[in-house]
Amino acid sequence: MIRLAVRVPRAAAEIVLAELLELTTGGLEETDVSEGVVEYALYGSPGELPDLPALEAAAGNALVEITTSEVPDDWAERWKAWHRPVDVASRGRRLRVRPPWEAALPAGSGALELVIDPGRAFGTGAHHTTRLSLELLLELDASGALADWGSGSGVLAIAAARLGYDPVLAVDVEPASLEASAENARVNGATVEVRRVNLRREPAPWAPTVTANLVRPLLLDVARLLERAPERLIASGLLREEADEVAAAFARHGLRERERRHGGEWAAVLLER
Repeated sequence: MIRLAVRVPRAAAEIVLAELLELTTGGLEETDVSEGVVEYALYGSPGELPDLPALEAAAGNALVEITTSEVPDDWAERWKAWHRPVDVASRGRRLRVRPPWEAALPAGSGALELVIDPGRAFGTGAHHTTRLSLELLLELDASGALADWGSGSGVLAIAAARLGYDPVLAVDVEPASLEASAENARVNGATVEVRRVNLRREPAPWAPTVTANLVRPLLLDVARLLERAPERLIASGLLREEADEVAAAFARHGLRERERRHGGEWAAVLLER
């Protein structure tokens, strides 16, 4: 197994991440190397990973360093240690997201529990942006249809379905993400439709409630292409200093900020018509 790592300045991290996701069918591991540098790592056998010229082209002038290293044979088990249960609580409701190798909560715990296998598709909800989105989702009255723009492994879409939204649509451009969302929905007994949509090039599908845990450039593309604004939009995947710009982009569609949450250096905003 090979670990291929790309280090970039934080200021250019989102743009580079969006480009890297175009080069790989799986997810990326994100690590804060220092205050000013972010590292994205891909795992796979040599033939499965993007070649170095492609990575250099994606990173462009933002490139700090590209390195490759061999991963020990027990990496498949050691990798699981990165994914721990995530507990979220709001308005008296509790939700836990856990990978399948972690033990279930005891009966009568009162928490809604989701089992999410991260596979190769963007994690089990531990990132600040997913946690913030789940917090805001718990605070809303669950009713009607919901669309998750950029579903990854399906955490937000499945949580929405289990909370009572119906129907629920999960969209992503990556086939691996759609497969993971569908399988994770099946495991959790949730009814979720999955659909391939390239949010950088086509309008996002409408629903009265929407979750969009994306990155700033992609959220701005979504706002630019939007044909019909939802009634409620949870937008995340943002650094604190980017939230104002994204909120302003959706304000042009009649959406106004109702609430903002922070976790570390990240932010999520709830916008409503």
